[in-house]
Amino acid sequence: MGPVNGGRIRSDEGFCSERPSHIRTSLQELTMADPAFVVTTIAVFALVALAAKGVTKL
Repeated sequence: MGPVNGGRIRSDEGFCSERPSHIRTSLQELTMADPAFVVTTIAVFALVALAAKGVTKL
């Protein structure tokens, strides 16, 4: 008697070894995520600095 399912390991989506196309991330998306995070972090710190400067003038 042979292995069940022909020896293939079943994933949640079935027997397909490829990921669905809507989950794939391109290299460009990954490289744009880092600068976006840095810019967002700098903007948040700038807003906090402005708020702190405004509080000290009170």
